[in-house]
Amino acid sequence: MRNQMTQKRTSDALALVEELTGETQEMADLLEHEQANLDIARKIYELRTKAKLSQAELARKVGTTQSVISRLEDADYDGHSLQMLRRIASALEKRVEIRFLPSRKLQHA
Repeated sequence: MRNQMTQKRTSDALALVEELTGETQEMADLLEHEQANLDIARKIYELRTKAKLSQAELARKVGTTQSVISRLEDADYDGHSLQMLRRIASALEKRVEIRFLPSRKLQHA
C-alpha cells in the first residue's frame, strides 16, 4: 500500500496507456496507427474551421455529405483515402504532402 502512495501520479495519456498496456511492439504499432488517425482528423478539422466553413459547407465543396466530413474528423475513423484527402485539400486550396519517416521501433535496454 505504501509503494502505491509514493508513486508519482501522472495525467499524461500516453504515459498512462504505456503503463497499462506494457511496452510491446504490437502496442507501439497500434499507438502509432491511432496517432496517425488522430493527426488526420485534427488537421481536417483545423483547416475547415480556419476557413470558417461548417461541415456541410465543406462537404458541398468536396462533393460529399456532411456525415462523411464528420466521420473524417473523428479520431476513431480508420478509412481515410488519399483521393478524399486530395479532394478536401483542393476544396480548401491546399495540397496533400506525404512523408515516410523512420519507424519508432521500441528500444530494449
